[in-house]
Amino acid sequence: MASKTYNGITIVLDAGHGGRDGGSVGVNGTIEKQINLAYTLALKERLVKAGYRVELTRKNDDGLYSNLAKNKKVSDMNARLEIIKKTNPNLVISIHMNSFPNKSASGANTYYRVGDEASQTVANLIQASLNTYCNVPNKLGKAGDYFILNSSYYTAVLIECGFISNPEEESLLNSEEYKNKMIDAICSALMLYFGKAI
Repeated sequence: MASKTYNGITIVLDAGHGGRDGGSVGVNGTIEKQINLAYTLALKERLVKAGYRVELTRKNDDGLYSNLAKNKKVSDMNARLEIIKKTNPNLVISIHMNSFPNKSASGANTYYRVGDEASQTVANLIQASLNTYCNVPNKLGKAGDYFILNSSYYTAVLIECGFISNPEEESLLNSEEYKNKMIDAICSALMLYFGKAI
């Protein structure tokens, strides 16, 4: 399917972690940085086909930090922020997987910057869609204290797609069918927010 003409909306997709920062590790060995990237690339493909301009902070397994940096995490996050600023997007979406000591914890969660009404609106739309498409217990978006949300004035949300610390959910998250449900849910919410078909 050919991509539609650019619809005037730019989205930055941020695959969490990367390089030496693998993020969480699932009970059955899922490495968060890898599954984050898989979901991000799948979402990009859908959005580009629908006519959205999409920029990625991370396109492969590499981290964005300088090898000379003393604090690789700070270097990495600042590099992501620079990409966002240069892109000047309508929306930033950061993709992550969750982990918790209690292996029964489950479900997707969407976060927004405290006090940002636009980000809260997007987060609530995405969360409602995830609740429906992915059979997540009824939740609302949550205020979250994350660098990627707090460090710029752009509308931004962070999605924790599910818990890889939960063996059943880890298996779901690794399935192509469930990944497609997640992408459908996110795209449905963005269609409502932007009024542009996906």
